[in-house]
Amino acid sequence: MQKSHFFHFDNNNINKDFIFLLIIGGLYSLGLFLSNTFVNIYLWKQSGDYITIAVYNLAIYIFQPITFIIAGKLAKKVDRVIVLRLGVIFLSLFFLNVLLIGEKAAYFNFMLGGLLGIGYGFYWLAFNVLTFEITEPDTRDFFNGFLGVLQSFSGMIGPLLAGIIIAKMEANIGYTVIFSVSFLMFICAVVISFFLKQRKAEGNFYFRRVLTERYHNKNWKRIQNAHIFQGLREGIFAFIIAIWVFLITQSEFSLGMFNLVFSGFSLVFYFIGTKIIKPSMRKKSILFGSLILYFSIALIIFDISYVQLLIYAVFIGSAYPIIMIPYVSLTYDVIGKAWKAKEYRVEYIVVRELFVNIGRVISISVFLLSVSLMDAELIIPYLLAVFGTGHIFIYLFVKHIYLESKMGNQVLLKEQLTDEKNR
Repeated sequence: MQKSHFFHFDNNNINKDFIFLLIIGGLYSLGLFLSNTFVNIYLWKQSGDYITIAVYNLAIYIFQPITFIIAGKLAKKVDRVIVLRLGVIFLSLFFLNVLLIGEKAAYFNFMLGGLLGIGYGFYWLAFNVLTFEITEPDTRDFFNGFLGVLQSFSGMIGPLLAGIIIAKMEANIGYTVIFSVSFLMFICAVVISFFLKQRKAEGNFYFRRVLTERYHNKNWKRIQNAHIFQGLREGIFAFIIAIWVFLITQSEFSLGMFNLVFSGFSLVFYFIGTKIIKPSMRKKSILFGSLILYFSIALIIFDISYVQLLIYAVFIGSAYPIIMIPYVSLTYDVIGKAWKAKEYRVEYIVVRELFVNIGRVISISVFLLSVSLMDAELIIPYLLAVFGTGHIFIYLFVKHIYLESKMGNQVLLKEQLTDEKNR
């Protein structure tokens, strides 16, 4: 049996496409982390209300799964690289529109969110499929490991660098600079995508059949339900915490520091978790991490200060890897054992994305209804306490998942963390 190490690989299997895909992933990560955290703050400074921010995020989570379905169908009909290119182009258009619209961006919040959601959908569907096709079993650990380092590093320096730039420049000039840099990075990613080898498409798109597989496969049904509850937490936590950091400190630099702490601890615990969390420990690890994630909310819903928010960042930065390492592996083990997984891996990825976004849309919709009827500052702590239970429910579903102990040679995708990881 070949022994696998985190960064062990055979140089003979490292080709140009492998390197180019890593570069594209790195540019995507840095470009998004540099600006995406601050789009919510940019819109907040223009509107001063939660509804504008919530509608922007709702549009992302509505258009993202719709685009995933379209992208999945396209991936079976055209070159996968074209789908990836479409994603990067739409992300470029998002930042270009933010730059052109400028101080009226809050009025176009739904359109901007839609553009970003479309970009996410095309990009991640294609990137996941290309990861399957470009990497080999003996290079996959290196690819996912190195990509994870790029993502974590981007998550540490991107928001901090952006916060410094915004704080040092007058008015909204700093925002214009960071959005411009992100736009240029995505343009570079588009250019590099032309160096990727064409990947011919094949087969039909059986989305409905894989969607209804939940009625034939209990494990697939449980993992789908778990993803709904994952989305319930992620929906409002994606923007509320960032706004609170800014409201308390009135400083984009402080928000950058918050993200530095969060990403720094995530990086450390991803390295530790990858080494120590074994398959037999998956369910206990998910429960342990979920409890840390939930009870850390107590630090910020009763009384709040910037120090408390930084401590909260430490806890969630530590908890996410403890949950996501086993949760993602378990998800793809379930997919790997599902009906015709090899032929319909694209469809399974699409359905997985659909269910997590169902949870996000429900979460934000309840938030919009609540803040429309009640005082936002009064109701938000209760919403965080309720939707914060999402990852505990993940455990309640996955604890009933049982797989054969002897696993086949499954292809596992690393959880992508660059989409402004939900707090």
